[in-house]
Amino acid sequence: MEPVPRTPEELSERHSRIEGAYHRLLDWLPYATLALSAALSLLITERPLEFRLQTLGLALAAALWVYLVYTRMPSKTEGSGTRLAVHLFGMLAIGAALMHRDMLFFIFVVTGFFHAGYLKSMPALVAGIGASSIVVNSSIVDYADPDPEGVVVFVVVVVVQTLAISSGFLLNEKLVQLRTQREEALLSREAALQENAGLHMQLLTQAREAGILDERQRMARDIHDTVAQGLAGIIAQLHAADGTDDESQRRRHLDSAADLARESLAEARRTVQAIGPPTLDTAQLPEALAEVSAKWSQAHDVPVELVLTGDAKPMHPEVEVTLLRVTQEALQNAAKHSRAARVGITLSYMEDQLALDVRDDGVGFEPSKAKAAKGNGYGIAAMRQRVGRLAGSFSVESEPGSGTVVSAIVPAVPQAVADAA
Repeated sequence: MEPVPRTPEELSERHSRIEGAYHRLLDWLPYATLALSAALSLLITERPLEFRLQTLGLALAAALWVYLVYTRMPSKTEGSGTRLAVHLFGMLAIGAALMHRDMLFFIFVVTGFFHAGYLKSMPALVAGIGASSIVVNSSIVDYADPDPEGVVVFVVVVVVQTLAISSGFLLNEKLVQLRTQREEALLSREAALQENAGLHMQLLTQAREAGILDERQRMARDIHDTVAQGLAGIIAQLHAADGTDDESQRRRHLDSAADLARESLAEARRTVQAIGPPTLDTAQLPEALAEVSAKWSQAHDVPVELVLTGDAKPMHPEVEVTLLRVTQEALQNAAKHSRAARVGITLSYMEDQLALDVRDDGVGFEPSKAKAAKGNGYGIAAMRQRVGRLAGSFSVESEPGSGTVVSAIVPAVPQAVADAA
């Protein structure tokens, strides 16, 4: 069984094969029907040998006509309409002469219905089918003594047959046009998808580069604001301890230096841990969000409800990192400012987008007045910037006393795009 075509290229190739087979059939059809008619005439018709030989000679003339005028034509679909019309009506004229000698040659004349489909214009097509119908059904009328009833039947048969077959050709032409338009639309869609994939990769590359720069700047600020200042404080305390003879003062300075060393070490560890989301190394985004929200809930004694909608699929690392960072910062803001009693997180997988909502029932604030703290790489502005790098949308809905909703929507770029890069 032939596999079902899945891509526009496969569909177009299959249609081309079918169309090519149909045209090859039409190329051999007149010879096959002529040979069948001649064979049946020789075997069945009881006529003198001379008559049958004359009929066979006329059949050979018909084959020669088809070969010279039709078969040697380079392209039937793009050939001359005049030459195709000459071929058709010449073949019908010879076919009528053969049917006059033996009605079995109507089998050969039926070929005219098929070859009429090559005629370029609709009037020529109808004329060709009508002429074929007249010749095929000529046995209905006795030309020597025409019967009025027979003439009426003949006219009705020819008209109905011509209209029916012409309508079939017209319908087929419309179907071919629709198929062509569909193939073109599929090809355009495929090209658009490839272009979108390229744009997504460009955006993700830019986002990754910008994220690396952000991490470097954040680490530099953290080292300067915490670790470096802590080391400076330790040095100052050690100098103070070295410059006093009072044992109690000396011990106090040494204890202060030890406390500063422990705080600096803790800050250094936090800085290193914030470099990348380790939860995404071995888990997909939903599992990573569940782990982050569970740890945050345990640390702050606030229940967190995580809801997943849609079918979870592996996404490009930059997409998952972005949404995880937004979640972490939204939870951090909730811990610092909202005094929330409950937090809800919703992750929605849609056909071409991922949507994240982080809600709390805290005190709320006025988003228009919220500004990122100076020297801080996070906050609302940083979340908006991170989402914007992926051509996504970011919003914060809040008002005093009504809680806060942080929303982020980013393109659903699959993991396969990253693997193919």
